[in-house]
Amino acid sequence: MPNQGEILQEAIKNSGISITRIVEELGITRPTIYRKFKEDTLDYAFVKRVGEVIGHDFSQDFTVLQQGALPFVTPVVSPTVSSAPLLGVTHKSVTPSAPELDPTKQLLALQAKYIALLEAYNELLLRVYGPK
Repeated sequence: MPNQGEILQEAIKNSGISITRIVEELGITRPTIYRKFKEDTLDYAFVKRVGEVIGHDFSQDFTVLQQGALPFVTPVVSPTVSSAPLLGVTHKSVTPSAPELDPTKQLLALQAKYIALLEAYNELLLRVYGPK
C-alpha cells in the first residue's frame, strides 16, 4: 500500500501541473516537496493546500486508516495572549502516542517535526511580509 507522500506525488503527476508551479504557489522549496513525497503521513493542511493548487480532492485517495493518521490542524483562540490576534495562524493538535524506543525512529520523528515547524514559520513569514 502506498504511503501518503506517494499518493500525493501520484496525484501531482496526474494533474499535469509542474512541480515548479506547485512549490511557488505553496511557498516552499523543491527539496521540501520531494521530502514530503517520502513521508508516510502528511499534515492535513498541507494536503488540502496541494489539492487546492492542483484542483484535486484527496478525501477519496486515502484509506480510512490513513485519513485517521492525518494530523488535523485546528485554530486556537487565546484572548489572553495578545490584544492583536494573528489571523490565519493555526496550531497542530497533538495526540499522545506510545513512546518510541528506537533512537533512530525518535530522531527521524524529531526531524520531521522540525521540518514541519520550519515550513510553518516560512508560511507565517510569507503571510506577514508577502512573497519575495
